[in-house]
Amino acid sequence: MRVLFAGSPAIALPSLEAVYRQDGIELAGVLTNSDSPKGRHGTPEPTDIAKAAQKMSIPVLKPEKLDAAAREQAASLKSDILVSFAYGHIFGPKFLALFPLGGINIHPSLLPKYRGPSPIQAAILNRDAVTGITVQTLAPEMDQGDILAAEKIELSGRETSGSLGELAAQKAAQMLIDVLMKIKDGTVTKTAQNHEEASYCKLIARNDGIIDWSLSAAQIEAKIRAFDPWPLCRTIHKGRELYILKADIFKGQVQKKKPARVLGIDKENGILIQTGDGILSVTQLQYQAKKALVWRDFLNGARDFLDSQLGN
Repeated sequence: MRVLFAGSPAIALPSLEAVYRQDGIELAGVLTNSDSPKGRHGTPEPTDIAKAAQKMSIPVLKPEKLDAAAREQAASLKSDILVSFAYGHIFGPKFLALFPLGGINIHPSLLPKYRGPSPIQAAILNRDAVTGITVQTLAPEMDQGDILAAEKIELSGRETSGSLGELAAQKAAQMLIDVLMKIKDGTVTKTAQNHEEASYCKLIARNDGIIDWSLSAAQIEAKIRAFDPWPLCRTIHKGRELYILKADIFKGQVQKKKPARVLGIDKENGILIQTGDGILSVTQLQYQAKKALVWRDFLNGARDFLDSQLGN
């Protein structure tokens, strides 16, 4: 079985590596996004998947769009099946027709919940107790294919998108190989999704990280975890952009003030900030272009921070 693997970010790396190593499966090539500017100088760099494929000496395709030229490139690899994980593009019927065994997609949620581009962030934002991974057939409509495998992931309420993504990446690789071998053997089973139960998540933008202090402490704390490592949550302190990197919900009692007011400190829990409902205790902060600091060190360099009003 020859596989064309479509993916771009690091979350797809364990799955790519698992396909590369698996006996009975041949990695025919990689389909990934084109190089994008990175770093201070905006130097174009290949995706994480492209870098890994180059080390494997595997052909890499980087089409701007999946047009006739891209189909011709993909067809030359003579793949039996397309595997997609966080590629970020919709495959049309002409492209899928290139693969005798069709295409499958890995999605880090329990479909039909959280169809769309940010299911990991959505599970954290909504403070879910359980999320998961689904391997599905590729369908013309986003994330609406038949389910080939699904596995739950219990959530502790302390996950960041980074840590949950790493866990999902490892589990997805194991599930993918199991599904591919069942497809190869003709033993895979398909289950149609219940489309009436579908929910959706949106593409995350940088401005989604701006903290609305009228929200509850629980909502803001979840947002801080959901947007770590990107775009990170931030506010304004006396005209300076300030990232709130680590926080928790404060269980103690202090006098309530206007949302976004820095109330003071708690020796065990950090800097206390009033929200629309409850108090956020912040333990790590960072001014833009400065080092991330634990709260005590931060206050040593920001003596005007206590009793200040954030957001302006």
